[in-house]
Amino acid sequence: MSEQSAAGPGTPDPAGGVPGGPPRGRSRIRAAQWPTVLGLTVLWVLLWGTLSAANVLTGVLVGVVVCVIFPLPPIETQVRLRPVGVLRFTVRFVLDMAASSWRLNRYILGTRPPVCAVLAVRMRSPSDLMLTATSVAVAAVPGSNVLDVHRASGTMYVHVMGAEGETERERARYEVLRLEDRVVRAFGTRADVAALDARRGGVTGGSGGGSGPWTRP
Repeated sequence: MSEQSAAGPGTPDPAGGVPGGPPRGRSRIRAAQWPTVLGLTVLWVLLWGTLSAANVLTGVLVGVVVCVIFPLPPIETQVRLRPVGVLRFTVRFVLDMAASSWRLNRYILGTRPPVCAVLAVRMRSPSDLMLTATSVAVAAVPGSNVLDVHRASGTMYVHVMGAEGETERERARYEVLRLEDRVVRAFGTRADVAALDARRGGVTGGSGGGSGPWTRP
């Protein structure tokens, strides 16, 4: 009698499935990868900077290929879609893109080159996924670029244009933190939102210094 026969037709095999049927483990992996495909599609559209049917379809295709060739761990416990937060993030991100594009054109058509600076901004969410999503969103905004991210301290180094004075630099830091706030409240878990609320004083006020409503984190 073979080992398979001794085990019986209904006994799960080591791969987690039933002999003669599809492995349950693979089915779970495929189901868990759809949030990853969605996330990769969003990042793809943000990198291109244009929301179009072609970019969305290409992003879905890239996400599927990545998940098939390089199976990723499930992220359903790391992402929680919040409809109100997603809507707020989308609307505000489009407005920020328009405002930044107008500001960048003003710098280009100006009589003197703008002053640039590299700013270190300390993120508040401990999630690597939220840090990555925020860095992609910051890089997609015209006039700013993420040069490096220090994962251990959660510090993002951003190159910005129009940093003539301390007020402008504080405003640039504030805009990065405000973008992180929207990303976390759109896609973050409860733990991410709680960590954000615990350190939110760096954006809305406090004793961090700075000018106006823009304070150091």
